[in-house]
Amino acid sequence: MKNKFAAQLYTLRDELEKDFPGVLRELKRMGWSGVQISGLRGYTAEEIAAVLKETGLGTAGMHVSYEALQNELETIVEQARLFGTRDLICPFIAADLRGEEGYRAVRAKLNEVAGKLAPLGFRLSYHNHAFEFDTTVNGVSALKYLLEPSKDNAVLAEVDVYWVKKGGLDPVPFIRPYAGRMPIIHLKDMSNDEHQTFAEVGTGVIDFIPILQWGEANGIEWYAVEQDVCPGNPLDSLQISLTNLHRMADQLASK
Repeated sequence: MKNKFAAQLYTLRDELEKDFPGVLRELKRMGWSGVQISGLRGYTAEEIAAVLKETGLGTAGMHVSYEALQNELETIVEQARLFGTRDLICPFIAADLRGEEGYRAVRAKLNEVAGKLAPLGFRLSYHNHAFEFDTTVNGVSALKYLLEPSKDNAVLAEVDVYWVKKGGLDPVPFIRPYAGRMPIIHLKDMSNDEHQTFAEVGTGVIDFIPILQWGEANGIEWYAVEQDVCPGNPLDSLQISLTNLHRMADQLASK
């Protein structure tokens, strides 16, 4: 399981602006097996791919904007090939799309993109926040509508367990319908206080042991750790999360 832990690079967006290659080398030194790409921060795909190859870091998918998936797909696919990943993930949709008709249009458009990607060997997933729980489509939350595990829906899940919890739901029952349809899951913890803000994995209120158990049994290929806001140096926060995840992996391996 330890070879499936990846750092979502949005966590380190400010550090990447200064020294993307150096950050990747530090993450490898810390013990991360992979990274999830979230923008190139002024570097070329070739430069980043070279450092990934040098360090041996895997690529746990790429977060690609909804607009880029529609307008720059050829370039995105070329980058994904360079990075050695087959997973593209839509990370966010704009506020003007968050009504019932907007979500219908988003699902249709993402399926159209997924249809272009599949013959090329690529997969398309959607990453949630909490706002998708605010709208109902076909009698279910917009998130469940977007991720519906049916033959006519090619949109895979990249469930963020923090945002599910923030939306008032238990992450474990929520992820169960996506067995075999979620190659990557987002792990982040929620602080155990009135703020319910982002926290290092293993320091907050979310129980990750059953999430990891489910993931190992149901097709998770990468556990991507993201912390949108960190109290200090984001590398320190990622180190805490990785240490705790390694401890949990050891705990599960000994059972």
